This record gives sequence, structure tokens and C-alpha cells, in this order.
Amino acid sequence: MQEIIYRLMSEGDIKQVAVIEKEIFSLPWSEKSFLDSLKNENTVYIVAEIKDEIVAYCGAYISFEEADISNVAVKKNFRRKNVAENMLNKLFYECGKKGVSDITLEVRETNVPAISLYEKLGFEEAGIRKNFYEKPVENALIMWKHD
Repeated sequence: MQEIIYRLMSEGDIKQVAVIEKEIFSLPWSEKSFLDSLKNENTVYIVAEIKDEIVAYCGAYISFEEADISNVAVKKNFRRKNVAENMLNKLFYECGKKGVSDITLEVRETNVPAISLYEKLGFEEAGIRKNFYEKPVENALIMWKHD
């Protein structure tokens, strides 16, 4: 497999990111939503890239010393290859440079692979958000990572 580069997302990445978003999520973000988020100084977005192809992305909103992960997506043929783990570690690093010490996220209760990864990265379950997700309706686990 080619070397994967993990870097900050740029506006030029948004079209590819939006395609991945539509392939993975039942209620995908629009290109405009990504652009608006990327322009916000209180966000950090990371992409994983192989030879000009975006294969994964993630992002977080920052409020003081906390970050809320809003997106994590990996193309199906790049899953289970440590792409998400490496990308999230890059996100943690970039958030840390902005003074973040605590990170939270929501994940579908049935998304066992993601929950396992988040636990491996130091997240712990902190509660449930009832009916948080739509299409299909499902509860979300609230997870926190404290440094």
C-alpha cells in the first residue's frame, strides 16, 4: 500500500470529502457545511491522503480546552488498516497545539468497531444520548478522552 499522508484539510479537499460523506452517512454534510466548518478558526480537520486521493477525514470543534469530534469517516477499502487511528492521533496532536486537553464524541451504540477503536485511543463511555441518530433512529454513546 502507498504511504498515507495525514495533514490538515484544505478547501481543495472538500469535493472528495463530500463524496466520502455521501457514501458513508445517511444524512451527509454538504460541501458548504464542510467549507463553513473549515473556515471556522475553532475547528481542526484532518485528511488521510494517498497520491492526491482523500481516503479518510475527521474533524473537531474546539471550545476552550475541550474538543468535540464531529466527523470520522474512512473509505470502506481503507478500513482496518490503522488509517482512522493514525488520523485521530494527528487530530489529537493538532487539537493539543490549540490547548485542548479533553475530547468528546458521540458514536452509534451498534458501531462496535468504532467503539473499540475509541476505547483503544483512551476514550471512556460517559452516557447515552437517546435517539441521537436518524435514518435509522439510534442512541449514541457519549465518550470522553481526558489528558
